[in-house]
This record gives sequence, structure tokens and C-alpha cells, in this order.
Amino acid sequence: MANGPVRVRFCPSPTGNPHVGLVRTALFNWAYARHNGGTMVFRIEDTDAARDSEESYNQLLDSMRWLGLDWDEGPETGGPHPPYRQSQRMDLYQDVAEKLLAGGYAYHCYCTTEELDARRDAARAAGKPSGYDGQCRTLSSEQKAAYEAEGRTAIVRFKMPDGPITFTDLVRGELTFTPDNVPDYGIVRANGAPLYTLVNPVDDALMEITHVLRGEDLLSSTPRQIALYKALIELGIAKEIPAFGHLPYVMGEGNKKLSKRDPQASLNIYRERGFLPEGLLNYLSLLGWSFSADQDVFSIDQMVAKFDIADVNANPARFDLKKAEAINADHIRLLDVKAFTEACAPWLRAPHANWSPEQFDQAAWEAIAPYAQTRLTVLSDITANVDFLFLDSPVEDEASWAKAMKEGSDALLRTAREKLDGADWSSAESLKSAVLAAGEEHGLKLGKAQAPVRVAVTGRTVGLPLFESLEILGKDKTLARIDAALAKLTA
Repeated sequence: MANGPVRVRFCPSPTGNPHVGLVRTALFNWAYARHNGGTMVFRIEDTDAARDSEESYNQLLDSMRWLGLDWDEGPETGGPHPPYRQSQRMDLYQDVAEKLLAGGYAYHCYCTTEELDARRDAARAAGKPSGYDGQCRTLSSEQKAAYEAEGRTAIVRFKMPDGPITFTDLVRGELTFTPDNVPDYGIVRANGAPLYTLVNPVDDALMEITHVLRGEDLLSSTPRQIALYKALIELGIAKEIPAFGHLPYVMGEGNKKLSKRDPQASLNIYRERGFLPEGLLNYLSLLGWSFSADQDVFSIDQMVAKFDIADVNANPARFDLKKAEAINADHIRLLDVKAFTEACAPWLRAPHANWSPEQFDQAAWEAIAPYAQTRLTVLSDITANVDFLFLDSPVEDEASWAKAMKEGSDALLRTAREKLDGADWSSAESLKSAVLAAGEEHGLKLGKAQAPVRVAVTGRTVGLPLFESLEILGKDKTLARIDAALAKLTA
């Protein structure tokens, strides 16, 4: 199995928004290819016309670009095995199906759905395996003609071997499937449309894929595909059977597999919230793999240097949003300030920002950016953290006002205003000393004294470093906002 240069593939279906489990699969394939100096093939499995859409196809390509997971062969890139969309390869599948039939590896099955259901129910009742029982394996020409005279149409079934199938999974070790558990299976519908069970291994064979790294949910199809591969090799269509590695489930809440319907599964949510691609990929790589026992934060280049599919853990991995956010925050802090200011740009303008372009002050933004960078979990947090700089008056948070503006706050604010008026506004330390002195006059420590000032100026009890913020906002705006708060308190 799997000789020669590494060739892996990522082959999603364009149905709906990409989800994080799909991204984890793409990442592990990409990292394995890059680590081994191999080839990453990006293939689109779009044979389900009822569910596939061009919008989802474009989203897949856009998502891969955003993540930085480039591909060596595939859509827009081309390669030696085109086309890379299954909907454009139907003639290939028809040709292979005909060769399988002619070679005796497959046969026509005329069983109706009702007949299949009845035989399955009877098998279950008798305590026997309920898979397909081979009813049509040895039909004579006369029997086929009789079925067709009834108006029946046939699917094409692949004929599984009678003995067990054993293979070594790159993640799980040696696995054996007995014939009872892997019955003959359909590869072409009655209307002639090929099924996943045919097109996926045929494409892998024709594209000379050496390693199939995919989700655990597809493990049960592997013995079928290995049997099909052996037939394709005998027919001269495939060169070798690829090595298989099945990645662990990603679990959500309640010990359930994370599904597309789970809110935290959608890649778009993380893009919209302002996760960095590096931060998200760093976290997803930890779902079944680890960089080292004492390091969770690392670059993509570092991951590529160490990644080996043999190090993937077979146990289910739990998706932990808090940890994902923490790792993303670490990656935000690893950016240089220029890269950080550029990364925040989309959230500093409409539709995210609630200020006009005319209100935005680039110099003020660049001055506050280093302080903001140490506070953010996701980039979208920047909007609420810096809006006080650009709006004519702060966005007032009622809970923050109620918490900070206690009895005596008006007196404290008057004293703080007086001290600030005489402070050195080129020094955050001078502003801090002014508020500290005001607090001391009222028997308050700095934490209690600065709370009313913060809410008066920024609208919130929590935010960026206060005195650096005041320095950047400037004396006139700061004192005007304290005056407005005093007017509200004494109204």
C-alpha cells in the first residue's frame, strides 16, 4: 500500500456552509502533504444535484483561500487528472461501471425496495445479518429478461469477496471486517447515476491518491472500497490501494458528534467573529493531535514540521469554544502591531462600526491599537473597545452606569474633573495621578475612583487601559463627557 510520493485529497461536497470538522480534515491532509513534500489534491464531490449548489462551491474555495490551505491540483489550479469536479466526470464513472460488470466484479440487481425491506426484517427477526443477501448475484439471462418484462429497473451492485478484509488503519491499527458485516453494495442507481461508493474510489484511483485521511464516520465504507480497489487494479484502472487513516470524531455538547446543525460547527461564524485563520487552525489541529505536552500555541509552519498522521489519537476529540477563543487571543497577541491594525480594518468600518467614515480617526486608532491588541479574544471585539474614540458621545451601557454611578459619584467626578483639568495630558501617568488624588480626597482607592470616570468617558465599566485611553481621546472630549455625566447625575 501507498508507495511513492505522498498524494492526499480533500474532497468535500458543496452543500451548505463549510463546518469545522470538514476544516480539520482539510488541515490534516494539507499538513501531511506539506510535511512529506507531497501533493494536495482538492476535488469537489458534486454528484448530488438536489443538494449541491454553486454558491456552496464558491464558499468552499473562498474558505480554503481564507484559511491559507493551498492546493496543488484542483479547481482553478488544474493538474494532470482533470476535471476536478465529479459532475464533469460522469463518462469516466460509466466506463468503469461497464468494465466492472463485464469483468464479473459487479452485477445487476432487480430487487424492489419492498422486497429488500421484507428480507431485512426477516433476517433481523431470525437474528441474522440484515445486509443484502445476494439474491441477484447469479441471475440467468432468462431471469433478468423476466424481471425487465415486469418493468423492473436494475441498480448495479459490487460483488464483495467471500473472505474477511483486513487492513492497517494509520490511526487505529489493524482492522478486520468479516463478510457478514460487508455485504454486496450498490454503485450505480437504477437511473444510471453513479453513487459515492463508486465515484470516490474511482477518482482516488485515477488521481493516484496514496493516502486517504478522512473522518471516522466513513470507516465502515473502507472495506468496500478496498475490495473495489482490488478489482480496479486487476482491470488495470488503479495502481495500488491507498493507505487509510480515519480521524476521530469531533464531539459537541452532550457527548454527541458535532453536526452541521450545531451553531458552533459553522466556519462562517468564526470568520464573522474575527478569528484569525492561524488561531482557528491551531485549535482545530489539537482535535485529535498534539504539538507537545507543554505547548498548545504554535504556528502553521511549526505544525507542518511536526505533523504525522501516526500521531493522531483515535479517541473522540471534544470541541471547546473557550479554548478555541483563548488560542485565538494568543495568536492576536503574536501579531506585530501593523499586522494587527490591518487585521482589524474590516471591523472599523460599516457594517460592523457604528460611526461614520468621517468620524474615524486613523491616528487615534493607531495610538490605541497596541493597548487593544492585548485585550481582544476575537477581532470583532475591537468595535466595542474603541467606539468611544470616534463617536460624539459614548455608547452608554445601562448596567455599567448603574454599577459605577453610586451615591457620591457626582462629587467624585467634580473633583476628578478639576484634577484632570490641571494635569499633563501628554502623560497617561499624570492622568492616573489626577484620578488617584481625586479618589484620595473622597476616601476611595484608585479602582473605585476610576470607575465613574471610565463610564462617563467610555460608557462601560470594562475596556482598554483607562488613562492611555484618556490621553488618546484628549482633554477637551474627556472633560466634556465628564460634564455630560454630571448633568445627568444632577438632573
